[in-house]
This record gives sequence, C-alpha cells and structure tokens, in this order.
Amino acid sequence: MRAWAVVESGKPLQEIELPTPEPKGTEVLLEVTYCGVCHSDLHIWDGYYDVGGGQKMSLKDRGVVLPLAMGHEIVGRVAKLGPDASGVKVGDIRIVFPWLGCGKCEKCLSEEDNMCTVAARSLGVFQNGGYGTHVIAPDARHLVDPGTLDLAVAATYACSGITVYSAIKKAMPLKPTQPIVLVGAGGLGLNAIAILKALKHQNIISVDISAEKREAAMKAGATKTVDGSGDGPTVTKRIIEAAGGMVPAVIDLVNGTATARFAFGALDKGGKLIQVGLFGGELTLALPIMAMRALTVQGSYVGNPKELRELVKLAQDGDLEALPVATIPQNQANEALNRLRDGKVTGRLVLKAEAA
Repeated sequence: MRAWAVVESGKPLQEIELPTPEPKGTEVLLEVTYCGVCHSDLHIWDGYYDVGGGQKMSLKDRGVVLPLAMGHEIVGRVAKLGPDASGVKVGDIRIVFPWLGCGKCEKCLSEEDNMCTVAARSLGVFQNGGYGTHVIAPDARHLVDPGTLDLAVAATYACSGITVYSAIKKAMPLKPTQPIVLVGAGGLGLNAIAILKALKHQNIISVDISAEKREAAMKAGATKTVDGSGDGPTVTKRIIEAAGGMVPAVIDLVNGTATARFAFGALDKGGKLIQVGLFGGELTLALPIMAMRALTVQGSYVGNPKELRELVKLAQDGDLEALPVATIPQNQANEALNRLRDGKVTGRLVLKAEAA
C-alpha cells in the first residue's frame, strides 16, 4: 500500500510504500476512497499537544510511532474479509469508525470504544489511517453504511460529525429557544450548527475571530454571531448581549486558554461548558464559585459507534444539511494540511483517493 506519512514530526509528509495489511479474525480490509483532513492532524503532525503552563504532551510518549499515515475521517470500499468476518461483503462502501480501543474491555464491548483506557488503537493516530490507500477495521460493527449520502461529506461524520454530536448530547437538555453558544465556526462549528438545526434547536450563537467564518455560520443557520477577538471580558460581554443574558451551555470547539476563559465567564447558574477542541492551554477556576453556581466543565472526546450510527441516520432521514466540503487529491495531503494550518479552510477539506 502507498501512504502519505509523517516520517519526521513537523516535516512534510513523504509518499512511502508499506505492507498492505492482511485481515485476520473478524478484521475487514478497506481501500480508502475519501478521508477528511482534521485539525487534530496538525497536532499529530507536530508531534505534541500544548497542555498549558508551558508544558507539551509528546505524542511519542503516548505511543505514536512513525512513520504514520494520519487520517481518521475515512470512507472506504471493502477489499477483503478476515476468516471470521461477517456483516459486509467485498465491494461494500462503508464509513469507518476510527476511535478504537482494545476491543475486549467492558467499555469496548458496550460500544464505548473511544473511552477505552486499556489500549488506544485509533486509526490515523496509533495505526495507519486514511492518508494511506488501505486501512483495517477490527470488526464490521465499526463500519457504517452511508447509503445515498455524499461520500465526501459522509467521511466527515466519523470525527467532525460525531465529535459535535456527542458534545451536543452532553450540553442537553435545553429548550429549543434557549441559547447554545458554539465557539469556533470552522468545520466543527458548521457541523454543530447543522446538527442543532436537525435536532430542531432554534437559538444558536456562533463565536469566531474571522468575519468570513462568522458569515459562513450565519449562512449555515446560526441565529447570531459574535466577534471572538479582543480580551476575554469583552468577548464574554458580547456573548451575553447576543444571548440576552447569561447562557446555559457553551460548546468550545477551539478550547484554548482565551476561549475557555470567555466561555466560562458567560455561563449562567447551572450552566455547562463542554470542552472539545485541542488548541491547548489552561483554565484556572475559583472552586467555591463552581459549587455556588452549580457549574459544569466537561470534556468531550470524539464519539462512539452508536453515536455515529445515530448521526448517519439523522443525515439519511434528510434532516441534516451537508457540511460544505472541498475535495483535493490524496497525493496533495501536504497542501491540504498547510491550507488548514493557515486558516484557509471554510468547512472541511477531504482527500479523494484514486480508488474513489
């Protein structure tokens, strides 16, 4: 198989040849057709996450081994089945759930694979992913039929889609008219707007520093937008003014020091801050205030196979508007990453393989 792989952290991807995996047991080999380019790929490319206080979390220390074909928003064509595999046949097109665990613990067996603490095996992170020509799914239960969905859009549901869907579920319950604030109007933010609209929510406030992205958010269905530039108290004030008061829920899709501070400052009593993004930094909290105002700060890490199936059904039912995507040849993965790093992507970039 060919792969456009990280060979050295922070350096351009290299096109290399790797052994094509041979499916064993219940495994399924797929030929990649589409793969979304995600912001977290930039962190994997760099080789670290900023965890605040001047500290960096090395991906090498977490078990990431180079060379690595990144890419976790994958649609592929079934190419070969392991001897014990069932539920799909050669030629089937499937969305691949990438957030794999050990496959044997209680969390994995209850389809909470993304919460496995035994062994993280996520595609595109700990195993080769969709920047290569082939991937292995451990079981057919990790494959979802996209039906008649646009396959480039369907690929984004494996990360961008279920990430915001899972975060929205954590922010609920809210009345449809209550304000929910989304920090960030990139691919995740636009997907979140679309999902909230599909769930019949009527009061969606989008925050971003980019006027172009705020305009895109309005076109996608945001009720109001807020300029996220400037100091924290100023942005907090703008959010409260746009919402007509303190807000019950903020989903921070950026999740850096500055965004976490202004988002937390806007919370009403009993409010929830759902932290999704991996931009990096830290948030200092006054602990008595947390108790007296009954506030919740909760992380939300991607999603699980059940949520992927729920999201795909929502799209297939016709209630979910498609995220704006642009395709680029798989062999131009370097260009795609640089465009993303430079903030020149509205919606989602998706690599299109020769096999598509």
